[in-house]
Amino acid sequence: MGEDSKKSIFNVWHLVAFAIVFIWGCTLVSTKVLIQAGMSELEIFVMRAAIAYIAILFISPRKLWADSLKDEMMMVLLGITGGSLYFITENMAVNYTYVNNVGFIASISPIVTTALVLLTYKNIPIRKILFIGTAVAIAGVAIVVLKGHVELHPKGDMLAILTMVSFGVYGYFLKFMGNKYDSVFITRKMFIYGLLTAMPLFLVYPWQFPLENLLDVKVMLNLLFLALIASFACFLLWTFVVNKLGAVTSNNYIYLVPFSTVIFSAIVLHEEMTFIAWIGCGLIILGVYMANIGCRD
Repeated sequence: MGEDSKKSIFNVWHLVAFAIVFIWGCTLVSTKVLIQAGMSELEIFVMRAAIAYIAILFISPRKLWADSLKDEMMMVLLGITGGSLYFITENMAVNYTYVNNVGFIASISPIVTTALVLLTYKNIPIRKILFIGTAVAIAGVAIVVLKGHVELHPKGDMLAILTMVSFGVYGYFLKFMGNKYDSVFITRKMFIYGLLTAMPLFLVYPWQFPLENLLDVKVMLNLLFLALIASFACFLLWTFVVNKLGAVTSNNYIYLVPFSTVIFSAIVLHEEMTFIAWIGCGLIILGVYMANIGCRD
């Protein structure tokens, strides 16, 4: 019975990881909608992080600081890589290139996490199927995004690469903090340090979006979705996922981001969803499954 219980919990966290990543894929479309409504990339992140931070205060422990200065600096790093740097570069990338291009490039972040973990833990058992699965997932992502043709936008794509590296580093360091601190505490610190490191940018890029426009239904709903669901709920749950499944296994699910991005962008932004894109989606799912059975960290 004990073994069955462990197996059940294991399966549940895989489903949670899938659901989180599906939602994160949809956020690229919501961000595009807000940019089209007139909000800047910085304004979107600050509103998103501020609302999420207020929400998490209601359930967060009263503990204010980490146990050491080193750990507190690690929290700052999480706030930058999983907050300000990650979201601002992602928002800017969406403004300069197609949503699907950003989804493709950002979804390769597991490569960064896996490389860092394997360099740190030499004793992690690796099977060839991990590399085969990774290659299959990347091929599927490329098919989903490019749909058989190459159309790159250098400025936006370079920003998306920075986004990808940022989240890959975040996933790596989250593994260490997740073993030492409560998930709610880590998520709260990530939000506040993300906000604090982003605020100085207003000195260069002042707030311009009219505050009364925040009451517009389309703007409000997209902001609440980004803040309460994609940030507050999903980042909180992601900390549990990384702790339960490991950094490599959980981050392999990031390859699924283009899957939801393509579907949601087809519905909201009326971007093309072709038969070859569906084939790519199937390859992504197959590749993630293969990669997950190829490495257990």
